[in-house]
Amino acid sequence: MGFLLARRFAVVSALLCVILPCHAKLSTKFYAKTCPNVEAIVRSVMAPAVAKEPRMGASIIRLFFHDCFVNGCDASILLDDTPTFTGEKNAGANANSVRGYEVIDAIKTRVEAACKATVSCADIIALAARDAVNLLRGPTWHVPLGRKDSRTASQSAANANLPGPGSSAASLVAAFAAKGLSAREMTALSGAHTVGRARCLLFRGRIYTEPNINATFAAARQQTCPQTGGDGNLAPFDDQTPDTFDSAYYTGLVAQRGLLHSDQELFNGGSQDSLVRKYSGNAKIFAGDFAKAMVKMGGLVPAAGTPTEVRLNCRTLN
Repeated sequence: MGFLLARRFAVVSALLCVILPCHAKLSTKFYAKTCPNVEAIVRSVMAPAVAKEPRMGASIIRLFFHDCFVNGCDASILLDDTPTFTGEKNAGANANSVRGYEVIDAIKTRVEAACKATVSCADIIALAARDAVNLLRGPTWHVPLGRKDSRTASQSAANANLPGPGSSAASLVAAFAAKGLSAREMTALSGAHTVGRARCLLFRGRIYTEPNINATFAAARQQTCPQTGGDGNLAPFDDQTPDTFDSAYYTGLVAQRGLLHSDQELFNGGSQDSLVRKYSGNAKIFAGDFAKAMVKMGGLVPAAGTPTEVRLNCRTLN
């Protein structure tokens, strides 16, 4: 009888994972015996990469987000297209935008040399994202591990699941809720925009047409983002401390200096205004909330029945 109940529970749980976002049963000690130095190896590649180009830290954080939001944290974003396979790299939010693939490749090469066929690419992304935040003077946290790499990817899911720069506050709340993440966690995770850059194409509409923008800030951005042309020109999300992971992003929002429409939506007379003010005035609360939200987002897993493996090369199936 106990066996039948357990089996029935397992079946119900699997069905729920198909319907709702599921969180993995991960462990911070997953590789304690099989690859005890994995975290040090990841850090040994991330540290010089971020020192050489601080923006790369922001790119790796974004890579983690864009992976987890599409069918769970399964490294599906790393799969290259082939004549018979269409991956996620050329989805609208990823093409000519997501960066850092070569850094993940370099980490994987070192990890494979130390612990062959043991550590998933998905776990490497999660560790690299944590290190990226910390190397940019942000918080650190223990990363639960034990993810597997998906043998599938979905460009259509990437196009449907990743919030765009024109998103409203309501649509952002809904997109994160669909992944089991609260409005507070959404606002905390948006704080990743305290580092990194965006292309002119993504913020041109805001700096030329939107009323809820600081005039001096808009004029400064217009210097490098003309009304026509220059689509790839970059500007920092946080123009005060663009390469330091702090709470200045929220200070900017309070001053109407959000770069993207979706950024300023977090402070525009809506439900997140009070939280943005809190983070703006208390970097410690933001750092704590961000770390917890990253762990929770990192627990998203593919739906039950998704074929998985530990890839030997993060770009291709075994």
